[in-house]
Amino acid sequence: MSYYQRHVFFCCNQREGGEPCCANLGAVALRDYAKRRVKELGMAGEGKVRVNVAGCLDRCDEGPCIVVYPDAVWYTYVDQSDIDEIIDEHLKHGRVVGRLRL
Repeated sequence: MSYYQRHVFFCCNQREGGEPCCANLGAVALRDYAKRRVKELGMAGEGKVRVNVAGCLDRCDEGPCIVVYPDAVWYTYVDQSDIDEIIDEHLKHGRVVGRLRL
């Protein structure tokens, strides 16, 4: 068994020169929100969920992205409601959110 049930990586890469990147689309603030929300729900810690910053996940052209391991499910998102849906459906109940899947 791994240390965490699920590990969520938020691409927060900042590219220069105006190239598309997750950081320019609010990734840092929404990662902070997700981390705080997971803690508030009592879902953080050993055997539960960990939310982390990732360097470039190389999918910036598809919008801001996250990947959930060990499930290897990739998501895009727009706002807090999308993050809430991923937390509630996938992280809490194990159901993939098809409309946000990359």
